[in-house]
Amino acid sequence: MAPLRFSANVSWLFPELPGLPARLRAAGSSGFRAAEVGWPYAEPPEALARAAREAGLQLVLINTPPGDREKGEMGLGAVPGRQAAFREGLEQAVLYAKALGCPRIHLMAGRVPQGADRAAVRGEMETVFLENLRHAAGVLAQENLVGLLEPINTRLTDPQYFLDTPQQAAAILQKVGRPNLQLQMDVFHWQIMDGNLTGNIREFLPIVGHVQVAQVPGRGEPSSPGELNFPYLFQLLEDEGYKGFVGCEYQPQGEGWPWGRELWRDGGCFLLMG
Repeated sequence: MAPLRFSANVSWLFPELPGLPARLRAAGSSGFRAAEVGWPYAEPPEALARAAREAGLQLVLINTPPGDREKGEMGLGAVPGRQAAFREGLEQAVLYAKALGCPRIHLMAGRVPQGADRAAVRGEMETVFLENLRHAAGVLAQENLVGLLEPINTRLTDPQYFLDTPQQAAAILQKVGRPNLQLQMDVFHWQIMDGNLTGNIREFLPIVGHVQVAQVPGRGEPSSPGELNFPYLFQLLEDEGYKGFVGCEYQPQGEGWPWGRELWRDGGCFLLMG
């Protein structure tokens, strides 16, 4: 049974440092061997690749561009009328992924348009998403890349986000039917929307390509007080044979990686909390 491998989400961790290269170096110094970045596009890809290489890090995940943040966009995959912008963003993400040696891209679904009724636009948005995902699967396959779909909770984090449950994401993946599109499981979002983590992990893990973790409800470290029993969840992932990365996407209460220093093995890490 392989130990879990953790990656530092440097868009969240080491917030005391001003830029992604510095955060990558800090992640490497803290003992991480892998990292992920939400949006790397403010930095030249060569600079990020060099910083990751010098830090001994493998880049394992980036997101597609969010779109126009000033207009409230948070991804474009399911947004009607933004198909061309989604495809342009996908091309940019592929360029970065190739330069960074990063095998996975989170294909962000985006938000229900402001003022629209979710139920009324759900069918149109799903149609747009399916069209964009089929296009993305073809583009990614040419570069041997994997696309990921991440449900984001609409109760606390983003009330307008289109894709908000693992069931919805799994149904869309089944309709697209492309092997290089997989599910991204953030247990923070899954717990808030649906709970039943043991059952959902066992049901959906065969199509999961990446996992992310944070405590509920405060989105702090797994060792912080909250609803989730992370020693149990990590053991469950190991027992179920999960072989991907576990992304640390939380708001750190302290600096760096204090909760995961106890034991490192086989180039990855496994968390022990007493």
